[in-house]
Amino acid sequence: MSIIFECEYQGRRYAGHGLPVSGSPLTLYPVADGQLQAALVAGRGPEDLRSAVAGEDGRIEVDPGDAGLRFLPPLLPTASDNALINGFMGTHRSKFDRAPEPDEEFTPPNYYIKGFGSWLRLPDEPLTTPADPVWLLEEPEVVLVYANDDQGVPHYAGYTFGNDLNDIGLHLKNPWAWTPYAKLCETSITPWLFLGTPPEKVTGSVTIERDGTAAWQGGFSCGADSIFHRIPDMAQYLFSYPLLRRPGLVNYLFLGADKATYHDGFRIENGDRMVIDVSSHGVVLANEVRYGAAAPK
Repeated sequence: MSIIFECEYQGRRYAGHGLPVSGSPLTLYPVADGQLQAALVAGRGPEDLRSAVAGEDGRIEVDPGDAGLRFLPPLLPTASDNALINGFMGTHRSKFDRAPEPDEEFTPPNYYIKGFGSWLRLPDEPLTTPADPVWLLEEPEVVLVYANDDQGVPHYAGYTFGNDLNDIGLHLKNPWAWTPYAKLCETSITPWLFLGTPPEKVTGSVTIERDGTAAWQGGFSCGADSIFHRIPDMAQYLFSYPLLRRPGLVNYLFLGADKATYHDGFRIENGDRMVIDVSSHGVVLANEVRYGAAAPK
C-alpha cells in the first residue's frame, strides 16, 4: 500500500514515501505548506498525493533518528488553523448486542468535536489531560483525513491512526451533558497517511506501561469490519453540514474504538505510557499521560 508523510527539517517542510526503517535513510522532497492538499483537491484522489511527492530539486536524505527531524500530522496546514479534530462515538460492534442488518437504515451515531488540528500530538509526545480526571480511557482508532477544495467540496485523502484519549469516568457521570468536557484531553495521531480506501481489518494491541513495565495489555480492532455503521454513510451524513464544508478545511475524522482498559477495570494514571501497536499496518503510537496543571484561583 502507498504511504506518504510530511515533516520539518532544518526549518523547511518536506514529504516522503513509506514508513521509516531503522538504519536506512529517509528520502525527503521539499514541499510548501498546503502543496499536497492542493494536489489532492486538483487531482483524481489520494494517488495524486503520491505522485506529488517526487522530483530531484532539493531532495535530501536524513537518518530517521536525526534529532532535527519532526514529523507532522497528515496535511496539517501550519500557516493557518483551518483544521478540525472530530469523530464518532459508540460505533464499534463490540458495543452492540447484535450485528447490523445488511440493508439496515442508517442512524447517525453520537458525534463530538475535539478541537483544532494544531492540538494534535505525534508519537512520543506527551498527552495532557485535565488536572483531576475521573477515569481515563485510551481509544485506538482509524482516522480518515479529508481536505475541502475552494468550493467546500470534501476530498478524501486517506487514513491514519490515532488515540482519542478521554475521561470516560466523567462522560458516564452525565453522558448527555458532560461528554464535551470528557473529550478535553489531548489527542495523538501517526504521521503516516495511507493512500487507500478506509481499511476493512485493523488489529493490534495496547500496552499500558508503568515505571517501565507492562501494567496492562489487551487487543483491539478498529477497521470497517469492526464498526457497526457503514463508513460511507457516516461520512456522507457528517458532510451534509455546511460548517464542515468550509473552503480549505482539513478534517481528521475518528471513527470510534473497541472496548479497552476501562472495560477491564484498569485505571490509567499520571505518567503511564500508552503504547498502541497497530500490528496489521506496522505502525506504533506511544504517548505518555500527563495530568495538566490545576486552573489558577
